[in-house]
Amino acid sequence: MLLNLQEGLSMRRGFLIDMDGVIYRGGQLIPGADTFINLLLEQDIPFLFLTNNSQRTRRDVATKVSRMGIPINESHIFTCAMATARFLAKQKPNGTAYVIGEGGLMTALHQNGYSVVDKAPDYVVVGEGRTMSFEMMETAVEMILNGAKLIATNMDPNCPTSSGTRPGCGALVALLEAATGIKAFSVGKPSPVMMRSARKQLNLASSETIMIGDTMETDILGGVQMGYRTVLVLSGGTSRDQLSDFAYRPDIVVNSLADLCDADRFERLVPSMCREDDTPLDVQQWALANP
Repeated sequence: MLLNLQEGLSMRRGFLIDMDGVIYRGGQLIPGADTFINLLLEQDIPFLFLTNNSQRTRRDVATKVSRMGIPINESHIFTCAMATARFLAKQKPNGTAYVIGEGGLMTALHQNGYSVVDKAPDYVVVGEGRTMSFEMMETAVEMILNGAKLIATNMDPNCPTSSGTRPGCGALVALLEAATGIKAFSVGKPSPVMMRSARKQLNLASSETIMIGDTMETDILGGVQMGYRTVLVLSGGTSRDQLSDFAYRPDIVVNSLADLCDADRFERLVPSMCREDDTPLDVQQWALANP
């Protein structure tokens, strides 16, 4: 039986979907992720992949996912670099930026009318990357003290890699904040700037939007703050026993996207997302009670 998401949802819906820990881990596809995304594509359900990694362009990200067997294109990708560039273009059209980051961030800024400069910028914009040097950080400190505004593409303190963990954008920004005494404005998840911009790109209302992610502090928090329905997958950075540590809850908890690919289950599951006691709906427990 083919899952019909639109019938199961009983009204128009769309998805904002995190990537690392939801679709893949490192370079490995998480089982069931391709099935779920292919169903969305087949049934013309709107969705965007949301990533807090500003290193790659949306085309590069789409190519990576396509090579894993999920036939998407760059229109399905929404990065924090894109959100940052669009935000700055609205704040100060045709402005200038000193960039600590890589190609994805610089490309997004250029596409939104910004010039990347090394003197007297309007903004110091910080993203992820391996090319950062202490000399660049020293230059950024002087620019910020001279009036440039500090912008973070996200505040994630670290980034998972194939060999372990490296400092993330949030760690670099923390250094600049400590050195200057000036707080950064962050645009990436869970900021409502990025969450709202992605929803609007899908032309959805808040009540029509479902956020799927593996991290409580970014994906789920951002969705909760925006009034979206939220699905936490346990295939990434959050374990089941950590849920009690947070004052907010996802609407549904699943082991992975594979749990959302059963037709009968999903058609009965979504109406159950809103529970009177405000506790998250555990799909495994729900399935046992609803055979």
